[in-house]
Amino acid sequence: MKKSKKYLGLIGGLALSLSLTACGPKDDGKVNSVSKEDSKNKTLLVWEDQQKSSGIKEAIAQFEKEHHVKVNVMEKPYAKQIEGLRLDGPAGTGPDVLTMPGDQIGTAVTEGLIKKLDVGDDIQSLYTDVAMDAEKVDGSVYGLPKAVETTMLYYNKDLIKEEELPKTLDEWYQYDKKVTKNGNYGFLALFDQIYYAQSVMGGYGGYIFSKDSKGTYVPTDIGINNEGAIQGAEVIQKFYKEKLFPAGIVGAQGINVLESLFTSGKAAAIISGPWNIEPFTKAGINFGVAKLPQLENGQNMSSFVGVKSYNVSTYSKEPELAQELVEFLANKENSKKRYEVTQEVPAVKELADDPVVTKSEAAQAVAQQSQFSELTPNIPEMNEVWTPTDAALQTIATGKANPKEALNQAAKTIKGQIKAKHGK
Repeated sequence: MKKSKKYLGLIGGLALSLSLTACGPKDDGKVNSVSKEDSKNKTLLVWEDQQKSSGIKEAIAQFEKEHHVKVNVMEKPYAKQIEGLRLDGPAGTGPDVLTMPGDQIGTAVTEGLIKKLDVGDDIQSLYTDVAMDAEKVDGSVYGLPKAVETTMLYYNKDLIKEEELPKTLDEWYQYDKKVTKNGNYGFLALFDQIYYAQSVMGGYGGYIFSKDSKGTYVPTDIGINNEGAIQGAEVIQKFYKEKLFPAGIVGAQGINVLESLFTSGKAAAIISGPWNIEPFTKAGINFGVAKLPQLENGQNMSSFVGVKSYNVSTYSKEPELAQELVEFLANKENSKKRYEVTQEVPAVKELADDPVVTKSEAAQAVAQQSQFSELTPNIPEMNEVWTPTDAALQTIATGKANPKEALNQAAKTIKGQIKAKHGK
């Protein structure tokens, strides 16, 4: 398969592969272009992801020059920016533009934290359908995609060559049994977290929420404890039960232990995402990347597709100017520049065959894996899924409960919390 065709798997279908009542300031979504004279001497605050502001430095400077404005950029963990906005927005110290994961869009809209954007088809059509879908609630747009990501396989080329890579998860299990000794491991993954475990459970038929005929999530239909999910959890459990995964990668510090084992050459392969390309490169690891392996049922391991976006705070005093900045940062030219600096895979359709992007092994791996992936649900009810399911998976990993009873309890807890907090 050609490189560009791999990338099109992400861009085109699952491509790079994905109204509620607001309680914030009044928001009709209408935006008029701000003239240079009107914007003169105004100031905007952008919250960018950690260690990613260098990717928009040039674009910010250009926007400032063209609009005669001052744009301050502050780095904050993108998954926690919504928490900061809840406090800083009403206080008047929050951002005009922020970035967040697609699965937080529904919650942000429900709470009235982000502004509906008045963007036409000419702008929306720049991005993949999947990426734009992640930015919509009830058909309205609340952000523009800046990047897409999904998990993939990292492997240490000094420990295992590309042609030696096992093709299935069971083959990795057999490989682990051969090489796991003296503090060295083969394949590792954070399967005590649903974000990663869903790659196995989903491949056997497990799901978070079902969808109706219109493609809308049905939060009352939860599939984390169906037959397929339980089967997937049983596959996961044997890695822990036979001590092929160290106890240290279970729990809150698991991700640090996992990455440390890989960067120190103690693990041959791990599951992680594009966010580790830069750190692993700086660490001097001779690594390669590939899509996730197949399962024994013939299905490829699935994964969540995450969409990062730029959004406008409803508390912004300059919403029109802020939207112009969002459109500018997310356009084709600046998306390409940001990719060159940050290696975050862009969601712009026309970049599918761009030589700068297609030459990247990591971008190809993300594209290929995304053909087997699903959007992380962006409805508020998703907030009730993470903690109970992770807790269940940790009891499975530690052997304190069998998969069926652990997942049944998690599903019961999730349903109760959805009913209590969302009335469904």
